[in-house]
Amino acid sequence: MKRRTGAKAVAIAAAGALLLSACSTSTTGGGDGDDEGGMLTVGTTDKVVALDPAGAYDNGSSLVEQQVYPFLLAYKPGTADLNPSIAESADFAEPTKYEVKLKEGMKFANGNELTSSDVKFSFDRQLKIQDPNGPSSLLGGLKSVETPDEQTVIFNLKRENDQTWPGVLASAAGPIVDEDVFDADAITENQEIVDGKAFAGPYTIAGFDFNKLITYKAYDGYKGYLEPAKTETVQMKYYSDANNMKLDVQENKIDVAWRSLSATDIEDLGKKENLTVHKGPGGEIRYIVFNLDTMPFGAKTDEADEDKALAVRQAMADSVDRQAVASQVYKDTFTPLYSHVPDGLPGADQPLKSEYGDGEGGPDVAKAKKALKEAGVETPVKLNLQYNPDHYGPSSGDEYALIKDQLDKTGLFDVNLQSTEWVQYNKDRTDDAYPMYQLGWFPDYSDADNYLMPFFYDTDDTPSFLGNHYRDKTMNKELDAQSSIDDKDKRAAALKKIQGQLAEELPTLPLLQGSQIAVSGKDVKGVDDTLDPAFQFRLALLSK
Repeated sequence: MKRRTGAKAVAIAAAGALLLSACSTSTTGGGDGDDEGGMLTVGTTDKVVALDPAGAYDNGSSLVEQQVYPFLLAYKPGTADLNPSIAESADFAEPTKYEVKLKEGMKFANGNELTSSDVKFSFDRQLKIQDPNGPSSLLGGLKSVETPDEQTVIFNLKRENDQTWPGVLASAAGPIVDEDVFDADAITENQEIVDGKAFAGPYTIAGFDFNKLITYKAYDGYKGYLEPAKTETVQMKYYSDANNMKLDVQENKIDVAWRSLSATDIEDLGKKENLTVHKGPGGEIRYIVFNLDTMPFGAKTDEADEDKALAVRQAMADSVDRQAVASQVYKDTFTPLYSHVPDGLPGADQPLKSEYGDGEGGPDVAKAKKALKEAGVETPVKLNLQYNPDHYGPSSGDEYALIKDQLDKTGLFDVNLQSTEWVQYNKDRTDDAYPMYQLGWFPDYSDADNYLMPFFYDTDDTPSFLGNHYRDKTMNKELDAQSSIDDKDKRAAALKKIQGQLAEELPTLPLLQGSQIAVSGKDVKGVDDTLDPAFQFRLALLSK
């Protein structure tokens, strides 16, 4: 369907020039004072796992994807409303056929045409590669992709009237990549993507120093939903220490600090006359994942016992004091989470609040002790609990130290607490290295399904993102069914039933729900516009 020549050769010849810009950084906060154009510098402690969308399913990588790759659908800033982006139109042609018409004349930054062939390629490779750190689990409802012509894409879906599919197209599984640059059945290396200029989002990557600095340049060929980028050059600076990021934004050496400052730092920076603290809707959640094979009494341990393993999970749920963690560690920028779906979304329920602890959200040691005793579990139970010190902000250490203290003080547990930095951590967790461990989640789309399907829908064809060996045929069936219910009340009831089953089985232990927070200089515009229910940080909206 396409004839392309020389794109890679041109890109590789330019690689030296591209790399030079990766070495530059702003020492003044960037910008020339104009409302548009100029330069901005944004800081973050989030790490990038991979530039290839098939190999990353984390907040740091998703942030990059949102800037440089095109999506079929996009959220209107300030809302959770989806609109066609590089699509001209998108809707159900039949109950199991979702048809997208692409805009004409689109090109990647390397000059390659962007057509339906690239769209099909992008989704096919996600399903083929199924990288354990990738978002392929979001595509469990996709059967196949057809391309009748260069501007038409038909997604054949497994479920009729799949209410989640438009959200999936705007999610981490939805970036459209260049089939002439990306490998069809393996993860493409970061530098090969940068050298190949395989971008068609609001920005391209003009300089790349892995997890140190990314230099973005506005792409004048962008044809998506957003307006052209308001700032010509944006540098994303990656910090290993949030304290250094705090100092830099405080001294206006960077323009914006985005994820993750400690609650104490946010409180302190809010008192500075030169800064503004921005707070947006919260869809972030924090939770503990149980590896059902390797946790105490897990299926592949020497003392395998399903009932005892469940009792351990239940006793932990009885023992944690979420409010204490939210208040003492996070200064109430987080709130307690009593379900696998955060409060505020249609269908959200709070079954853990009534089923565990004192029945009102607090801990109950006597109830935890009873659960272990009835299952024949000897105490104290040795727990190997892993957390990450850099990806979820500097307060993670305090968060898990307090959780360890809470569990240890019951006398029922003996917690061995360990930490690993994010890039290694994200690999280890899917290799069964951790019996139980910390994870957090920012939604791909604003629907309860996105807190359920990626985690708990698990088949041979569509393994779950968690990879924690939770597989339940009834759960798979219920998850499949709820997404096709177009009656809001009936769908909410189905979602509540699913949350009830998860509360009983506890493949994960929900802990906290948080807000989106960014700190910027007083002269920075557009931050509030991007802190919306879509949970996407759009650099193209920022200016000085």
